[in-house]
Amino acid sequence: MGTDTKSIHDFLAENPDVDVSRYWERCYGILTDVKNRIAERFPGMALHPTCADKEYYTSPNGEFEGSMQAWTGPGCDWLVNSWLGNRKASILDMNATAFLGQETDVPHWVMVFGTIPKLFFYFDLTPRRNIMVDTDYLDQYYGPINEEYLALRGHPNFQWNVSHGTYMRTLQNPSTQSLTAELNDENIDILEKYAYSMLDHWMGWLDAATPVPEGQRVALQEYDYTVRRLGYERDPMNRLAETVFGKEKVEEMLQTRMGAQQMADTKKY
Repeated sequence: MGTDTKSIHDFLAENPDVDVSRYWERCYGILTDVKNRIAERFPGMALHPTCADKEYYTSPNGEFEGSMQAWTGPGCDWLVNSWLGNRKASILDMNATAFLGQETDVPHWVMVFGTIPKLFFYFDLTPRRNIMVDTDYLDQYYGPINEEYLALRGHPNFQWNVSHGTYMRTLQNPSTQSLTAELNDENIDILEKYAYSMLDHWMGWLDAATPVPEGQRVALQEYDYTVRRLGYERDPMNRLAETVFGKEKVEEMLQTRMGAQQMADTKKY
């Protein structure tokens, strides 16, 4: 099987017992800093009650450990900083994700570092308009980063990785990076520089954003919440978690990760 179509399960089967603790510290530190910078942009963010007891947790058999922290507040519906995996056995999934409120239609922010135990990087500025027809939106947000996108996409250190989930591939857009590479500091340096450049673009878009008219915000919220829910529900990685936590527990974890209670409490449609 080609490297680009190998599943995460395939990569793990080849090297299941690599200690990735040092790289967890490095990558999760970057993600936490990104989360902190986003939180500073949205004063009034508060930890959601569903995450109050999940700063650190383990699976019943002790095989997996992790943290699930998410904040909500004015302008940002769901700001996530989380990780899950086994630092002594190759697998880590680490996230910094920001789903924005409907005051603007600036793309959402999705950033993932992983170890499988190769380095995995997923980055996405999720569009909130149909960019197949809304070319103004396409040009406004994806045109300015096109050269940077192509430079990383073509970097010889990195290989493209294709999700086996059809919905996850549906989420891909002109900003999506889904890459694997050798797990080393040089490659993390490259991805760190890229991420902070994207963060600068994104923060600038927020500063310059035109408010969404009040009459369009309910429909935008319905779209936002639907995409958010489906992205978590249809992730093929859920099956790996089920082998450790069990299907019922994973469903509970998914509800927390997607912010199901926050959406239920605030939806207007």
